[in-house]
Amino acid sequence: MKQNIRMLSFLEGARAATGAAVVIDVFRAFSLVPWAMMSGVATIVPVRTAAEALAWRERNPEVLLAGERDGKPLPGFDYGNSPSAIRDANLEGRILIHRTSAGTQGLLAALEAGASPVIAGSFLNASATVRYLRASGADSISLVAMGWNGEEAALEDTLCADYLRALLRGEAADFQAMRRQIREDATGRRFFDPALPWFPEADFDACIAVDRFDSAITAVWDDAWGVRLQRVS
Repeated sequence: MKQNIRMLSFLEGARAATGAAVVIDVFRAFSLVPWAMMSGVATIVPVRTAAEALAWRERNPEVLLAGERDGKPLPGFDYGNSPSAIRDANLEGRILIHRTSAGTQGLLAALEAGASPVIAGSFLNASATVRYLRASGADSISLVAMGWNGEEAALEDTLCADYLRALLRGEAADFQAMRRQIREDATGRRFFDPALPWFPEADFDACIAVDRFDSAITAVWDDAWGVRLQRVS
């Protein structure tokens, strides 16, 4: 099947997404999500604001909160947006409320725009995402590179979109070359800067771990949670 693939960017791109939408946030929202699922989390609920996340805790003190603003952990949250911290946690059976400046914003915007399915994309589940898209029969796909804060280009998201497009088209994609480019880019260098401890070095490898997770991750409407993320094979 010939697929129409649209390359979109930022929050405005998520709002314009049609057909199947892959919302890409490599550093770090949609790298954290697969690790959370591998750590045993029962449900992940993406929200737009810190206030929404804190309101969930008021209603249910057992939920965990993860998120950031400008890359920094949010006050009152259990975790920042660090995939390596989530990877090393025991989240078996827990509910995770997740707020970020780019990924969760784009995911919710694409859902509200009517895109379907809406997929949380990163390098960690790139091949699984492509398999799911092929099996879905989608003939129109929007690849949305969210970038920094949903408004500035970020090389890792742009290259991940390029990587997914190549896989969808059956073309060769040099992941190792992409990894080197990302490591040398300003966004990659953040993780190796001791002046930025909220970007731990371990997060770089946790985010640039291609095909570490074997399922696609979709966002779905839910009566109890509003929107939740689920893994699909």
